[in-house]
Amino acid sequence: MAYCKHCGAEINDDAAFCPKCGQAQSETAPQQPQQQTPPNWQQPPQTPAPVDSGSIGWGVLGFCIPIVGLILFLVWKDQKPKTAKVAGIGALIGVAVIIIYYIIVIALGALLAFA
Repeated sequence: MAYCKHCGAEINDDAAFCPKCGQAQSETAPQQPQQQTPPNWQQPPQTPAPVDSGSIGWGVLGFCIPIVGLILFLVWKDQKPKTAKVAGIGALIGVAVIIIYYIIVIALGALLAFA
């Protein structure tokens, strides 16, 4: 009878592993399982990172058509935060300008009606 090199339990002379602790009894170092890389056709395609430049063009678009700026902000707020912010600010400025314009038009209309 032989003894386990790890825990000292009695094992058979030809045992490769200790039945008590499960440690290998051979003199060679235990081999790590090799990770096999899947073939190229099984690997997911690499998508390029979205370009998030925060271009002023999106702000101008949001200013001219505020609903588009709001939609772009909501769609891009997680993927392209800089661009979403520019489009959202453009939409807010566009809405503010429209509101100010209507206030001026209503005020002028009221002044002309009472004059």
